[in-house]
Amino acid sequence: MTAQAAESRELAAVIGLEVHVQLETDTKIFCGCSTAPADEPNTHTCPVCLGLPGALPVVNEGAVEAAVKIGKAIDADVPEETTFHRKNYYYPDLPKNFQITQYDAPICQDGELSFAVESERRSVDIRRAHLEEDPGSIKHVREGTGPLESRTCSIDRADYTLVDYNRAGTPLMEIVTEPDFRAPGEVRAFLEKLEEVLEYLGVFDPGRDGSLRIDANLSMVDADEVGDDGEIDESVLEDANRTEVKNISSHKGAEQALSFEASRQRKLIQSGRAVEQETRHFNETHGNTVSMRSKEEEKDYRYFREADLPPLRVAHWKDELSIPELPDARRERFVAEYGLSDEAASKLTSTKQVADFFESVAERFDADLAATWVADNLLGELNYRDMEITDVDNRFDEVMRLVELVATDEITAKNARESVLRGMLDDGDDPETIVDREDLGKTSGDEIQQAVEAAIDENPDAVQDFHDGEGGAINFLVGQVMQKTGGSADPGDVNERLRAELED
Repeated sequence: MTAQAAESRELAAVIGLEVHVQLETDTKIFCGCSTAPADEPNTHTCPVCLGLPGALPVVNEGAVEAAVKIGKAIDADVPEETTFHRKNYYYPDLPKNFQITQYDAPICQDGELSFAVESERRSVDIRRAHLEEDPGSIKHVREGTGPLESRTCSIDRADYTLVDYNRAGTPLMEIVTEPDFRAPGEVRAFLEKLEEVLEYLGVFDPGRDGSLRIDANLSMVDADEVGDDGEIDESVLEDANRTEVKNISSHKGAEQALSFEASRQRKLIQSGRAVEQETRHFNETHGNTVSMRSKEEEKDYRYFREADLPPLRVAHWKDELSIPELPDARRERFVAEYGLSDEAASKLTSTKQVADFFESVAERFDADLAATWVADNLLGELNYRDMEITDVDNRFDEVMRLVELVATDEITAKNARESVLRGMLDDGDDPETIVDREDLGKTSGDEIQQAVEAAIDENPDAVQDFHDGEGGAINFLVGQVMQKTGGSADPGDVNERLRAELED
């Protein structure tokens, strides 16, 4: 191919994912060590997760249940029998020199997950999802006297490396998709939806550091090889060199890493150079990928059956285990049952905690009022402060009391939002304390009427403008009354009283 022809080639990205999800269990997958965060390294360890001679693994039933629930959520097949294998490779964070994982009989296979990309529905096939153990964690460190965290660095700049085996043996679910993605933005939308589903299932904690890690495979192919439906012939993929980008830790990072990698490969191909089949590392600080090593092949891992773990019969678990209502179903129900807009229902089902709290508020108060206070006011103020709903889950009773003060007309919605809710989040006070301290109780009818009459007497120009048909005059007078009442009057009531006086 000539340089001119290479430069003019139109290329399309083909992307597949391997998503590693830490499962929320109290203990590790093959031993009784705690999975809770530890203050000191290498304290949640035992002979099993350290790979000491003679130590035998025992499968954590809770991890298997979590895996089957994920299988149900992605509509995957759960086989009659599933087995474990040894994946052999050496790295310092893998104390046994092999990883217990699954090979040719994964616990879930042939599933799918639907999600939205810019309001369009997409569905990605999931080839398999299997159980395995997490390795430990590594820190590359420079010499120095400062805190350890300040001296961590990339491997090429390190003086030595430290290994913490507290994470070794934490149960992982590796979810492997088909190469169905055609753009980095699709990958980000898929990951957001997957995390949402996992959180609803109660098998995953998105707040735990490193709880979701992504390896992404990307190839560039000629655009005319991609059908209108996005399908690509298998032979095209076999001929295309792909790179694997390892250890991406966020949705945003996945989009950035793949955008960079697609651009890098496109430039190579269009300049007439070959794309090396290799494993690359995403440097989050610089937003680029760097070469790590040549890409391993399946044969390099020398898989063989884990003799210390018998086969698991799990097919019946799919019928016996129940899963909660998932985000899409709950979203549709909120629209039908509460009369919410699609946008409001989407906000209110963004996490299971948000959805549960909304329903608890909607049981006591009008659904529209509940939606406004949870979706707009509470979530809006939390987002502004870079907080999550989980940061205030021990104060839901106080938020409920605040909604009650508005519903029973004891304070104005404006004061409730701008003074009380913000004071609760910023200062930690309860609603009644803030209302009493700032005298935010609603002004009585007589006081409002007096303020209305005073505003009319004091602003003859605005009164004349109103009679001349200028629409802004009434808003000015409402503002004057609100100022006189310290914002404790209802603006709608003030507007009605002013019009009654002015039109009399």
